[in-house]
Amino acid sequence: MLAYDVHGSGPGLVLLPGVGGTAALTWETLLAGLAADHTVVLIDLPGSGRSALPVGRLTLDAVAEQVVATAERAGLSDFVIAGPSLGAAVAIKVAARHPERVRGLLTLSGFARPHTSLWLRLETWASLLARHDDKLRSFLTMLAFSEDYLAARTPETAQYLATRLLTAAAGTARQIALTLDVDVREDLATVTAPTLVVAAAGDRFVSPKHSVELADGMPGARLAAVRGGHAATFEEPDRTLELLTDFFRGLHPSLAGRTHRTTTYSHV
Repeated sequence: MLAYDVHGSGPGLVLLPGVGGTAALTWETLLAGLAADHTVVLIDLPGSGRSALPVGRLTLDAVAEQVVATAERAGLSDFVIAGPSLGAAVAIKVAARHPERVRGLLTLSGFARPHTSLWLRLETWASLLARHDDKLRSFLTMLAFSEDYLAARTPETAQYLATRLLTAAAGTARQIALTLDVDVREDLATVTAPTLVVAAAGDRFVSPKHSVELADGMPGARLAAVRGGHAATFEEPDRTLELLTDFFRGLHPSLAGRTHRTTTYSHV
């Protein structure tokens, strides 16, 4: 079972992280706004945060089933699911395999498969990580943020933020290997849930072209954009929250104007 935290009350919303990150850090700038209307379940992928790293190779199908089982344990029989990067691929797999549970799907800087540029960046990340190379912090900082965002910050501040978001988790190497194997192109056409695909215009890690491919492959999917880089929830939190909130409230019109008491608890 994966580790999870629960915030707020209302319709279910499952939030996933990307490679090497935790759901809490990935979504921390948006959490209060999302938990005002939803029961938000933050789920860490295998080998990140408090989630154990299983023996053997990680597979997208197995991780997707773990996410569904964890959401059910947290009390959600159905839910909207959202994730960035690798988390987006997991969310797509969940939506394809469990259409009866998934009421909506949102991807942020997602991809159906790694195009050559992304594949090369992932390979470089894996190599630097394996060698414990001190250039890894600078490399991840460059990938995490847009040029405009970095220009307004000192190198030390930018590196601190990047290493918070892209942690050296125990499972990072195997999560990178899983990401290199991702190919959900055949799943796209089977996704029946309402879908919002969000691209980050300044993303230097996952090109916005990946999001266009996702939106083109899923029937009825909407494509939107934010101006930031890969860590759009930090660079453009207000715009990102606005997009997400509008999408989620479109799925649950009765939420308009509601106020919820916020509760928080966590499990492993």
